[in-house]
Amino acid sequence: QFQLVESGGGLVQPGGSLRLSCEASGSSWPYYAISWFRQAPGKEREGVTCIGPNGSPTNYVDSVKGRFTISRDNAKNTAYLQMDSLKPEDTAVYYCAAGSLYWRGQVCPVSGGVEFWGKGTTVTVSA
Repeated sequence: QFQLVESGGGLVQPGGSLRLSCEASGSSWPYYAISWFRQAPGKEREGVTCIGPNGSPTNYVDSVKGRFTISRDNAKNTAYLQMDSLKPEDTAVYYCAAGSLYWRGQVCPVSGGVEFWGKGTTVTVSA
């Protein structure tokens, strides 16, 4: 069964960095686009970034452009989210997701195109 497990969350000061990892079990990994979503307390889940099956294209929500970098290592069935210059508003539970690169004409990250979700890892940005 295809499963996703996130790790790397924690408490960090504003301006700091964290690297999240998403490791998959199952042989279908190379066929999926991988996305990161996040859900802040009291807010709806939003798509943050995604990466195509072969490492491109990548797409980012405007609020994280220039600060977050998504990557993947298909030999390790693992994707990464490098988060730099973190802000308090980045505080959220971060979810890894696997699915389609495009869904109904929209490029990922789009929740409708997701087939598998991880359980999430918590990122807290606070002084």
